[in-house]
Amino acid sequence: MITANGKAGDNKDGVGSEFLAFTLGSEEYGIDILKVQEIRGYEAVTRIANAPEFIKGVINLRGIIIPVVDMRIKFKLGTPVYDQFTVVIILNIGGRVMGMVVDSVSDVTTLMPDQVKAPPEMGSTFNSDYLIGLGTIDERMLILVDIDKLMSSSEMGLMDKMAA
Repeated sequence: MITANGKAGDNKDGVGSEFLAFTLGSEEYGIDILKVQEIRGYEAVTRIANAPEFIKGVINLRGIIIPVVDMRIKFKLGTPVYDQFTVVIILNIGGRVMGMVVDSVSDVTTLMPDQVKAPPEMGSTFNSDYLIGLGTIDERMLILVDIDKLMSSSEMGLMDKMAA
């Protein structure tokens, strides 16, 4: 369970938390499944002039204009490739609907508290503020992203202006 301070693994009642697993490049990430509204195939977005590069643009989702972030660009993971596996994960975070482009989604995984480790200290070269921790399942490792913190950071405030 993710606690009020945003950290996983503090859950002592033995109940697991569910994460949607997705890939960016060769790494596998996970976000809290409760933040996911739907998953859609990638479709062209309408680019907004002067928007930061990681904000791909906006799409019309059943009459609602929502901003879309390309997570590969956001995390500086090389040039994104859009193919038949590329998807947009539609998120609902604090009443705001937004999309994030990822290379692919794989499954929903339940992690028990003892399967989630604190993120390693990386010094100033890497901002780990957006990480909940590392989830391990056998030989598989998920980088667990605190999507609330990431999508509510100051630079993401620009997305609200774009959708308006």
